[in-house]
Amino acid sequence: MKVEELLIYGKAHCHSDFAKLLLADIIGKNPLELLTCLDLEVNEELSEKYKRAVEAIEKGTPLQYALGKVNFYGLEFNIDERVLIPRFETEELVENTVKYIHEFFTEPVDIIDLGCGSGVIGLTLEKKVSTNSVDLIDISEKALEVTHKNCGKLNSKANIIKSDMFSNVEKKYDVIISNPPYIRDDEEIEEIVKNNEPHLALYAGLDGLDCYRKILSKVKPHMKDRCLIAFEIGYLQKEAICKLIEQYLEDVKVICKKDLSGKDRMIFILKNM
Repeated sequence: MKVEELLIYGKAHCHSDFAKLLLADIIGKNPLELLTCLDLEVNEELSEKYKRAVEAIEKGTPLQYALGKVNFYGLEFNIDERVLIPRFETEELVENTVKYIHEFFTEPVDIIDLGCGSGVIGLTLEKKVSTNSVDLIDISEKALEVTHKNCGKLNSKANIIKSDMFSNVEKKYDVIISNPPYIRDDEEIEEIVKNNEPHLALYAGLDGLDCYRKILSKVKPHMKDRCLIAFEIGYLQKEAICKLIEQYLEDVKVICKKDLSGKDRMIFILKNM
């Protein structure tokens, strides 16, 4: 089939922008180039791949899963239904963490990414700062399969560990970072998220704080004398998480930062800084 025919098919089954992005990706073109190659013949294998992806989107599959990849902080990662789709807020968490590492540490540093999912946080930090080690932790074997692929894709030396947060971890770290599940069990969320993304990576108990409790109650033995803890949080969870920090840690500085939409989205805990 020709590019033009495939675009007509795609636009009949999903949003025009999605149809263009999918086709451009599958045939290895920039989306802006498509109009210059409408007569280009696309082989049967790629044509069928495109149709399957379009039909998946029509049935409610997120674009990122249909593509099988996502750009995060300038790096390309494989993703699928075994892991969450990375959000822009998580890029902001990484950006701020990079700034704090440069400001407060004499690199290289030891980093742990708790609940790593596809590995985007830990693997991005490995590329952006000087590290001794990066440990990628998740309780889900399926998620860690995706992490492993991304480690290979980025030629990473990170360690992949199956663990329920710190349960199988013994080391101490300079940087402890996590974007854990933080949605309440009874909280209403978008249908496309609820129906496609792994619930293990979304929900965290009656108040959405179970994972923060699990981390903060066990974190002390894993903090070096000088340590940064970085959390992504639900935008209404600031006060509750600050109370948990007071309960489990002393002599630390707590900084809450807003995302670009003005919502409380990040908490940074600084020890001896």
